[in-house]
Amino acid sequence: MLTKKNSFNRGKVVEVSSSILSADFANLGKSVEMLTDAGVDYIHVDVMDGNFVPNITIGPVVVSAIKKYTTIPFDVHLMINSPGNYIEAFVDAGADMITIHAESDIHLDRIIQKIKSYKKSAGLSLVPTSHYNILEYIIFELDLVLIMTVNPGFGGQQFITSQLDKISCVRNLIEKYSLKTKIAVDGGVNIKNAKSVIEAGADILVVGSAIFNANNMLDYVQQLKSSF
Repeated sequence: MLTKKNSFNRGKVVEVSSSILSADFANLGKSVEMLTDAGVDYIHVDVMDGNFVPNITIGPVVVSAIKKYTTIPFDVHLMINSPGNYIEAFVDAGADMITIHAESDIHLDRIIQKIKSYKKSAGLSLVPTSHYNILEYIIFELDLVLIMTVNPGFGGQQFITSQLDKISCVRNLIEKYSLKTKIAVDGGVNIKNAKSVIEAGADILVVGSAIFNANNMLDYVQQLKSSF
């Protein structure tokens, strides 16, 4: 059985993906421009259907509309049931990476292969109650593992510290097979806990409300990137 590492040091720059869930939805284009100017590496788009999670957000039409406000990649996180039915629509809307939930469909490999058939990066997300061993049979196909450190559905929640062990275990799994799969961590991430998240093995910090609530977004993003 894999055990966690106390501190993982890759010797490379940590990336920041900013969730627009905490943005001003009346001015999403402007928010995307602000995040771009602040130096984030990805725009993280949370898509919710009101069934898989208890909230409804946006769909392909909005993704397409805000894509023109930046040149940085769009990281689309599908928190929906039957995500395979919507891959083509989000590809057409401008998604560069599409992440689905391990709990959302029984045919995960089929959906991952569908994403990759469009030459897009494919990710798999785990909610806090999901065990990381579900990755054993599919991690070879993944560009990203997204570990949720809050219960998905709403922004601004508190970080669940018990998930640090899961991050480390997933990192060990990636190292075990010498893969290039990245780990992103999403939920309650901020300056105070970023160092612990990175030390556990994260490559990408998904941050929403903490960036939008910062006095200076550029400074905050740079602090996140230099937390390790």
